[in-house]
Order: sequence, then C-alpha cells, then structure tokens
Amino acid sequence: MKPDNRFLDQPKHFWANVRLVSEQIGYTVRGTGRVRLPALAEVVSALRTLGLDTGHLVGGGGKPTTLGRALLRYFSYRAQVLNEYVQPRLMTAEQARRQLEKLQMIPNASGCPIPMNKQKGEKRAPAYLTGIVNILIHANAEGLPCDYDPRRLTTVTGDGAPLRTLARRVDGAFPGAINPVAVWEIKEYYYTTTFGSRVADGIYESLLDGMELEELREHESVEVRHYLVVDGRYTWWECGRSYLCRIVDMLHMGYVDEVLFGSEVIRELPRIVKTWVRLVRERERSGPISRRRG
Repeated sequence: MKPDNRFLDQPKHFWANVRLVSEQIGYTVRGTGRVRLPALAEVVSALRTLGLDTGHLVGGGGKPTTLGRALLRYFSYRAQVLNEYVQPRLMTAEQARRQLEKLQMIPNASGCPIPMNKQKGEKRAPAYLTGIVNILIHANAEGLPCDYDPRRLTTVTGDGAPLRTLARRVDGAFPGAINPVAVWEIKEYYYTTTFGSRVADGIYESLLDGMELEELREHESVEVRHYLVVDGRYTWWECGRSYLCRIVDMLHMGYVDEVLFGSEVIRELPRIVKTWVRLVRERERSGPISRRRG
C-alpha cells in the first residue's frame, strides 16, 4: 500500500493531533471488529477533556477549520482503508503456507533462501512470509545480489567512508547492507495468541529506522527506500488493530515508503523490486556516493 498523496507532507502538529485524539478516543470500536471513525464532536471532546484548546480545529459556528477538515478526512481514510482494504488481505498461517508453496514451484525460485520460523514443536515450519518475500525478490532481481538476512548494521558511505550507520539491523537489504537502495522489515506473527510488547516493539523499531533514514535524506541528500511487510490475521486484526492504525500513520508521516499487508505482497513486490533494480543500474552509471561538502 502506498500513501495517499492528500496526507503526505502534513506538518508535525497534524500528526500530534492524530496521535493524541486516537489515543484519547480509542483506535477501535470495541465489540465490532472495526477501526473507529471519530466524529468532530468526539475530537473536540477528547481535547477538552485533556484541558487543551480546540480553536485550531473548530472555528466560528462550530465548523471545522482547514486543519480540522484535514484531520477528519484522514480519520475517515484510515478507517476505510483498514476496514475494507487491509483486513481482507491479512492471511492465516494456512493461507500463507499455500501461497509459499505455489511460489516455490516457479522456475526462478530455485536457490532462494527459505528460513525456518522460531517456533517449536508442531508449529515449527518455514517462515512463510519471509519465504514469500525472498522468492519474489530473487525472481525479479535480474541477477543482482541481495542480502536476505543482514548480520550487520546498515551503513551508507560517502567518499568510501561511513556517512551514516543505522542503530539496528534490518531484515533485508538490496543489494546489500552497505549502501543499499532499499531496506525492509518483515513482521509475520501467525502463531502469536496475544498482541504482546514484542510485537509492539517491532513497530517502534521500524519507526526508528524511518526517522534515521529521514535524517539521512534531509541532511545528506541520500535516499534509501524503506518498506514494511506485515501479516498474521489473528495477531494484527483481532488483537492489534490499533497498531495497524499506527502503521498507516507512519506511512503517511513519510517514515515508510510502502507497507505490504498480507497477500498484497504477491502483487506489489515484483513491481517494487523492478524499481530497486533500476536504482542500482542508475547508481552503477553515476558512480559511488560522494560526501556533501560545504
């Protein structure tokens, strides 16, 4: 899923309102299995309950300001895209297993790494989503290398010296962990029975990556594409809809270039990988990254 252009480049205080109102009102409607769409009166009440001013959202006659209208449009969009687009694309473990087995039959799947999950006993199996991602990258990379499991920190160099090194390891880097054109995180939770702190921490880790890449882009004019791939219907939809809201927020804040939800990865990742290949080819023609001087 790409971000909706209407909500890109919003000021930081817009997202301050999104987060605070969502936290105060609640991201979901309990007992309905739906993401909440707050009305203007609920937004106003939420801020007043916290002792905050509402003049930036509501003007004379109780009508929403320009910022208020944008906020309501975003809440409407977020609820609709999650309820109607994301929810049906999230897969169970069995659905993901069948998708992986289909992809393993394609000619270009040969030689692609398929890691095992970290479960034990009868739940021990291939990491379905990671396997799907790896095969689709392998099949569309036009022979270029890819680090499917970086065991080191991602580093961008300038004039051959380290320019930035990310704080944590990512799940994949193309074409490698040194000067990648793209990095990605995979969050597959098919067997998790509750939405625990470990799952939540995964989202905040992706947010950290996005903030570091934003700083790199703004201060060094170096762009590294950042992707998030998530799946596990029970964990994400039944237990973690509020965190799906946070993911959509993160996407529109510019910290992730695209998010692939469940089966969406089958259709969208080949297109994305072709973009990576083009970026690598362009870099090969233009030469290595140079440190900005000034």
